[in-house]
This record gives sequence, structure tokens and C-alpha cells, in this order.
Amino acid sequence: MIRWCMEKALINKSEIKLVGLSARTNNKNEMSQETSKIGQLFGHYASQNIASHIANRKSPGVTFAVYTEYDSNEHGDYTYFIGEEVGFFENIPTGLQKLIIPPAKYQKFTTPPGKMPDVAIHAWQQIWKMSFDDFGGNRAYQADFEVYDQRATDPANTCLDILIGIE
Repeated sequence: MIRWCMEKALINKSEIKLVGLSARTNNKNEMSQETSKIGQLFGHYASQNIASHIANRKSPGVTFAVYTEYDSNEHGDYTYFIGEEVGFFENIPTGLQKLIIPPAKYQKFTTPPGKMPDVAIHAWQQIWKMSFDDFGGNRAYQADFEVYDQRATDPANTCLDILIGIE
């Protein structure tokens, strides 16, 4: 059996301003197609080309999928937000929301290439099993996010970064 492992690096990120769509959910609901909201929201975002309506994009084509506003930890409710980074909040189209991720320290995991959504699901399954030592600190549960950039344009061969906030 081939061992599936992610590269990791401890990094600091400055504030990130995002514009996009959000939904409130939890991991238990995401395990069932009947109650899942993330796949539906991601599909709507992509099929309606929501990013093209966002003004002041810093890196067009780079999508952030953020898990924030945690009630507790990975077992509680959280807000899932999908959007793009902007330089400033101006001319936000009706129906889109804004989100500010404050400056923080992150453990960044980079997945090996794989098929979507399997590569993301497998990465999160590995992350949920990790310890304090794996993260280099306690999880902050403020904002964790996936970055979909040019390495994620082929759904059969996607590579992504997952950043986990650390206290």
C-alpha cells in the first residue's frame, strides 16, 4: 500500500478579505447527501461563475473555501464560506457576503495530486486524526481554509493547500 502523505509548513498569514457565499453546517450533516450543504454551495458557486461578479479580486481564479465561526470544534456547527480574496470591500453584488480572516499562525498542509472531491475528503480525514504535535500547537478553531489555485484546475488531478489555524 502506498502511504498518502501531505507536505506541511508552519506559516503566518496577514489579514485576508474575501467575498463569496456561505452556509451554516456541521461535519455530521456533510456525511449525508440529503443534509450536505458544502457540495451544493460549491457547485452553485462554480456553475453560476460567482467569482466573475466579484470586484477588486486580488488573484482571479484562486478560490478560498473557509471553515469559520465554529461553535466548538470539528464536531460542532460552523460556517462554510467560498469566495475569492479582494483588495477592499466595495461594490459587493447583492447576495454575496464578505468575510475577514484575521492575521494568524497556520499549519499548512499540501496534498498530493488526486481526484476531487476525494483528495479533499481524504486530507480532512487525516487532519481530524492529528495531534497537538502534528499541528505544532492547539487548533484555534477561528478559521481553517482550503486554497484552490492553478493546481486545482484538473478535477482528476487536483492538489490543494489546507491551512489549519494554530493558537
